[in-house]
Amino acid sequence: MPIPRTLKSRLDREHVHYDILNHSRTDRARAVAETLHLPEQSVAKVVIVKVKERFISMVLPATTKVDFQRLRGIFGTHRVRLATEEELAQLFPDCEVGAMPPLGTLYGLPVYVDRSLVGDEEIVFDGGTHSEAIRMRYWDFSALVFPTVTEFNRAPTANC
Repeated sequence: MPIPRTLKSRLDREHVHYDILNHSRTDRARAVAETLHLPEQSVAKVVIVKVKERFISMVLPATTKVDFQRLRGIFGTHRVRLATEEELAQLFPDCEVGAMPPLGTLYGLPVYVDRSLVGDEEIVFDGGTHSEAIRMRYWDFSALVFPTVTEFNRAPTANC
């Protein structure tokens, strides 16, 4: 499956320079980094959460996890949970489940980026499939989605 037409059209229409990185099929951002021989910190993952009644795209380094306590504080509610696979399939109908790109605005979702990614020159992320990643300058990505930048990650514990 090639990268979704929705994504490719938007990148091309905005004249954003990007590279498509083909790799063996993986289902985790950390595995994408390993397969492409990239530092894990340089690969971003997307986690979709449901806050009250709306879905939000959270973008953070592959090496970290979402800190739900922080999210509850950021959004001022205890009603924060992960989206289900069924919900992901509905929200991103042209993407493989679990390979959503961080351009949530293409799918009507606000985008939150963890502050730890802002200093990176480039961002690498799933391109809508489990076998293609996209690499682009972070600032081009930011100009496409105008993300809210905040801190919501936590380092994974040794037993996770």
